[in-house]
Amino acid sequence: MNRSRLNVFKATSMTISVLGILMIIATVIIFVYVGFMSLSSFISTQTSNGMANTELTSLQTEATSLNNSYNTINIQIDSSNNQNLKAAYANADLEMVLAQSDISDVESALATNQPDDIIQNRINIAKAQLQKAESSYSNLESQLH
Repeated sequence: MNRSRLNVFKATSMTISVLGILMIIATVIIFVYVGFMSLSSFISTQTSNGMANTELTSLQTEATSLNNSYNTINIQIDSSNNQNLKAAYANADLEMVLAQSDISDVESALATNQPDDIIQNRINIAKAQLQKAESSYSNLESQLH
């Protein structure tokens, strides 16, 4: 009887030791996995924010250039005294103001670390509005000449 209790005690002790080792290994694997996923997410976020910052800089450069063109053509329109051109310029200038506002929205989303899909959506909206402003400028330029 003593021998069987001793064997049961040994088997139980061995089982508990093996389960303990397996639990430690599983815990280490879980921590490594979580750490890897966090690092991967951080790198991905930094990469996408870098790309978004590059796109923002590009949009700002295009907007500044277009705004300078608007200022140049405004001088020509003012000297022409054509009321239709002045009204067309006011509408085109509104498109430019909207584009600059959308670019500011992108900048704000980046500054507040919004999710990537929101930032990308705002970038797409700003690009579309900047295209409208460019189109309005082209139409205005063709009416002037």
